[in-house]
Amino acid sequence: MSLTIIERRNTKKELAANFNLAGVTLEQAAQDLATTPEHVEAVLQLQVDQIEEPWILRNYLNKQLAAQGKTPLPYSRLQGDPAEHWFLNTDLIAKGRLN
Repeated sequence: MSLTIIERRNTKKELAANFNLAGVTLEQAAQDLATTPEHVEAVLQLQVDQIEEPWILRNYLNKQLAAQGKTPLPYSRLQGDPAEHWFLNTDLIAKGRLN
């Protein structure tokens, strides 16, 4: 998925807002996602090696929020089921790991 500059900016804001709403730390998210805090921060900034990584983080945050009885703030580009996007590796997303 190729994003424009504005779409990238909005997606970073949306991920950050849901990360803050979930109340998790970088360390907790890293442990849960089998990676490092630096990698989680990189994904929050959309500095990724695999285009699936923002989707993995989105799903993680959505699960954290649901467990707290909260509704995720809407995403402008990370919408719907990743399986609807032919270019995404849904097996990788389903693993729920950022490694």
